[in-house]
Amino acid sequence: MGKKGGGGGGGGGSKGGGGKGGGGKGKGKSDSGAAASEPKEKKGGTAVKVRHILCEKQSKSMEALAELQNGVKFNEVATKYSEDKARSGGDLGWMTRGSMVGPFQDAAFALTKSTVANPNYVQVKTKFGYHIIMVEDKK
Repeated sequence: MGKKGGGGGGGGGSKGGGGKGGGGKGKGKSDSGAAASEPKEKKGGTAVKVRHILCEKQSKSMEALAELQNGVKFNEVATKYSEDKARSGGDLGWMTRGSMVGPFQDAAFALTKSTVANPNYVQVKTKFGYHIIMVEDKK
């Protein structure tokens, strides 16, 4: 209740495009050009400390979302439901721009920081399955 629930059943690529100018892939910066080799650098930082829950099937992802909405801590839900190597609470550590698949990266940099006890999360679909993502820190 009151937390972001994830509107992610099928929506792949334009997730989180609302306040970010449609995904942030363009070179529309108007600074001095000093960082011309890294045009995406200033939109939401350059790295995020991220946790996720990865489920191959949407139904399992929805079960995980329901547990989060009922107040279960993110790391506990990740340990129970995630189907990848990040089962230890879903912690992926610090991830930089360019090291994540598009929809996951867009969602991660659009999210605000939160804690495992009170997570702000979103669900996205990638070629790997259904991710529920939360961001613990940004830099």
